[in-house]
Amino acid sequence: MKKLRAIDLTYGAVFVCLMTIGANITVWFPFLAVPIGGASVPLSLQTFFAILAGLMLGRKLGTISIITYIFVGLAGVPVFAGLTGGPMALVSPTGGFIISFIFVAFFTGWIADKMKKESFPRYLGISIIGLVLNYSIGVSYMYAAMNLWLEIPITFGLAWAGMIPFLVKDAAMAGLAAMFMTGAARRISASLSRV
Repeated sequence: MKKLRAIDLTYGAVFVCLMTIGANITVWFPFLAVPIGGASVPLSLQTFFAILAGLMLGRKLGTISIITYIFVGLAGVPVFAGLTGGPMALVSPTGGFIISFIFVAFFTGWIADKMKKESFPRYLGISIIGLVLNYSIGVSYMYAAMNLWLEIPITFGLAWAGMIPFLVKDAAMAGLAAMFMTGAARRISASLSRV
């Protein structure tokens, strides 16, 4: 197993910060919250940054970065949406999305690590896989949370329907991640291998 270098830890720490910023973008821009069922659900950039963590840092470092972000939040540091922290974030209906970021970073990083040639269609395909993982885990968890421990009866279809505005936004952000990586891939890989 390759040892982590100081530059690796720095890149990982940057993604911990980016995930925090992505979770709390509506703190600074409140109009980015979407009303759903009497509650206001904030839009976030976390899916975008989790996909980028895998694409830019690879499977190992991208996953470590996301796990670090989650542990920082679980320790009580206000890094989750709405500047909250603590273990209750994972029990909430959106806790599955937080957990899913680990799988998003791992699988997008794993596929990107195996990629022989960088191109926009390949990065887009990887980003879409990350998006599908994010929503499959997140919506399934939300459905279970609402029905089991919150005792709010909701159908699986209704759970998915409520996520459409977020899915559209995150699909656009997945395309943006692919475009960003297409332009930055050579510079990033050269920077990581050189140091």
